[in-house]
Amino acid sequence: MNPESKPIISAEPAAIELKSRNAERSQRAILDAALKAFAETGLGGTRLEHIADAAKVDKRLIYYYFKSKDALFLAVLEDAYRGIREAESKLELDALEPIEAIRRLTEFSWNYYVAHPEFVTLINSENLHRARHLEKSTLIRDINSPLIDTLGRILEKGRSQGLFRGGVDPLQLYISIVGLTYFYLSNQFTLSLVFGRNLGTTKALNERLSHVIEYTLGYLVRE
Repeated sequence: MNPESKPIISAEPAAIELKSRNAERSQRAILDAALKAFAETGLGGTRLEHIADAAKVDKRLIYYYFKSKDALFLAVLEDAYRGIREAESKLELDALEPIEAIRRLTEFSWNYYVAHPEFVTLINSENLHRARHLEKSTLIRDINSPLIDTLGRILEKGRSQGLFRGGVDPLQLYISIVGLTYFYLSNQFTLSLVFGRNLGTTKALNERLSHVIEYTLGYLVRE
């Protein structure tokens, strides 16, 4: 049995909580440290004592809040998705004209992945696990579905104004935007080597973003 799955906790939870002084701050520190650790060494290569050291908390506090390493990994995944969705909500896409809304969403997706490579790595890791952690989540669909609803309204608004073609599935469109941005960044090192061209320079990144925006709007906008 994995020794990190069922720990022996000698101190009472209340005592541990008292020592932490600030439950919310302690959980935030654990989640931040865990995200960095899981992104760097993966689920299998990460040890909870390293997360505890980085978060500056007692290892037993991790078990108190998250029960196991797998449960902590799920909490980190949910927190990562919540982070990107909350940042997206600040764009207020519904208030923008349809073409500008799609442009802003595409730019945001690209810039978020560039600024948060740990998010890309974390999702890659969960895909290697065939989403076995996320399938246990009771929150993940509620976290992500509002974006697709918003995108659906933008597409309908654009269609009704004669700007966008009809019959576009908002989920398929979002997956396409993610694919055009996420894939490039998660594979830039191998692609750079294979094709003998540095795809990670500022110039290359800007060119890619321009291409993705042009490609996406070229598909949507009616001639």
